[in-house]
Amino acid sequence: MIEELYQEIKSRKQVPKEGSYTNYLFDKGLDKILKKVGEEATEVVIAAKNDKAELIAEISDLTYHILVLLAEKEIALEEIREELGKREGKISKTKDRKEITDL
Repeated sequence: MIEELYQEIKSRKQVPKEGSYTNYLFDKGLDKILKKVGEEATEVVIAAKNDKAELIAEISDLTYHILVLLAEKEIALEEIREELGKREGKISKTKDRKEITDL
């Protein structure tokens, strides 16, 4: 499903549709897209303290806006898959990481 949504977003970038929110974001440019990603990420954090349905809705919004960002920066989903694949099975050195409260 994410692949299909990403393809639709890329299609809107190449063939704009009047009244499309996706095209509105592309027309406004990178700064607007980044602002929306930041807003949605914050809303995910807040929703995580509330109920499951709200969290699902906000994660969906964030996912959509991240896909718009990927399309804007011309990053293929395969590039993300490859990067995640490089990390698979690697041992994380948790002792070298700061505690969350220290961030």
